Amino acid sequence: MKWRGLVVPSAVQLRELFWRAGKSAASSCKRALGVLASGLAVLGSWLAARLWSTSESSLIVTPLVLKLAARNLFHDPLRLIATIVGIVFSMVLVTVQMGLFLSFARTVTTMIDHTPAELWIMPLATKCFEDPSLLDERDRFRALSLEGVVEAVPMLVSFAQWRVPSGGTTPVLVVGTDLRKPGLLPWNIVAGDLDALSIPDAVAVDQTYFGRLGISGLGDSAEIRDQKAQVRLVTVGIRSFTTTPFVFTSLDRARSYTGTPPNKATYLLVRAASGTDVGRLQVRLNKTLDKAEALTPGEFSSRSRSFWLFSTGAGAALFAGALLGMIVGIVIVAQTLYSSTKDHLNEFATLRAIGSSSRYIHVVILIQAILSAIIGFGIAAAIGKLIVEVTATSALPVLMTPWLTAILFFLTIAMCILSATSAVMQIVRIDPATAFTR
Repeated sequence: MKWRGLVVPSAVQLRELFWRAGKSAASSCKRALGVLASGLAVLGSWLAARLWSTSESSLIVTPLVLKLAARNLFHDPLRLIATIVGIVFSMVLVTVQMGLFLSFARTVTTMIDHTPAELWIMPLATKCFEDPSLLDERDRFRALSLEGVVEAVPMLVSFAQWRVPSGGTTPVLVVGTDLRKPGLLPWNIVAGDLDALSIPDAVAVDQTYFGRLGISGLGDSAEIRDQKAQVRLVTVGIRSFTTTPFVFTSLDRARSYTGTPPNKATYLLVRAASGTDVGRLQVRLNKTLDKAEALTPGEFSSRSRSFWLFSTGAGAALFAGALLGMIVGIVIVAQTLYSSTKDHLNEFATLRAIGSSSRYIHVVILIQAILSAIIGFGIAAAIGKLIVEVTATSALPVLMTPWLTAILFFLTIAMCILSATSAVMQIVRIDPATAFTR
C-alpha cells in the first residue's frame, strides 16, 4: 500500500517479514551450537594429546603429577569449597536455563507432534499453533476438490474465559475437533475415556492446571462463556508453552464456547490418499488456496519453535542466563586457581630449579582444574536431577537428556581449563632463582 507517496508494507507482509527474521535467528542459533560442539571436541582432542602424549621416556601424566595436583587442590579446604561452590552455582544455572530451553522447544510443538495429519492448512503467515486466525469453509471444499486428498478435518483453536467455580476467571485455550474423524485428541489419559467427550458439555483438561481452573478432578463443573463445562476426561503432562491450560472438546461445542461461526475453523488437517506424493500435493494446495497455505508438520513445528523461542526473545533470555552462569563460574574458578598458584610460587620455582619443565607444571595446574570440574559437575548434576524431578509435574518442567548432560560435562571441563589460564600465565613468568632467595 502507499501512504503520502511512500510504499508501506501491509500487515500480512510485516508478519511474513518477522517470521522470516525469526527463522533466520533460529538457523543462526543452530549454527552457533554446532560451532560450540565442534570447539569442545577440538579442545578435548587437544587436551588428550597434551596430557597423554609421550616424551622421550615417560608419559606426561604420571601418578606423581596427579598426586601433586591433588595435594595443591586439597591443601586449603576453604579455598577448595569456594571453587566447588562457584562451579556448582554456575553449572546449576546453566543446567536449569538449558533444561528450560529444551522443555520450551518440545512444549511449543507438542500439539503438532500429536496430530495425525500429512499436511496442515492454515491462514497465511500463521506464526504458531496458538495463533487464533480463522479459515473459511470454502478452503475445505477447495482442498477436497484436489486429487489425493481423502479428508480435510476442521479443527478450532481459540481462547476463551473459564469461570472458576469459586469466583473469577482465567484464560484457557479451547481445542475442538470432530470426534468421529482422526484429529487432535487428548492423550496421556489418567481418568475418563475419549467416548465421554461425546456427552453434552463434556471437556478434557490436564491435572497440572486443576488449581488454576478451580477444580479437583473428574465430574467437576465450571462455565465457559456462560455455558456449562463438565470435566469428563483428565490427562497428565499436556502443558502449554504459555502456561495457558488446554481444554479439549468437540468441534461444535468449541465453536459455541468461543463464539466462532459454524463455517469457520483454525486449521484443516489433511489426510492424503495412500501412495500420494505429499510434496506435490502441498504445492497444488498452495496454488489452489487463496488466503491460506499448506505446511507439513515439520515445517509448522519449525515455524512455531522459531517464533516462540527467538522472535519473542524467550530463547535469547535463556541463553543470556546460561552465559551469565558460565561467566560467574569462570571468574570464581580463575580467581581461586590464581590465588592457589600464587601461594605456591616458591614450590613451583623449586620444581623449575630442579629441572621440571614449564610443560610439566602447566599439566599440574590443568589437572587441578579438571579435578575441580569433575567434583563440581558431579554435585551440580545431582542437584540438576533433583530439580528435574521436582518440576516434572509443574507447568514449566526442566528437561535433561543424555546428550545435554554430556555437553554440560565437557562445558564444565572447558570452563575450568579456561579459568586456569591466569594461573598458567603466572607460572610462565616465574624465575627459578626465586627458589634460592627464601
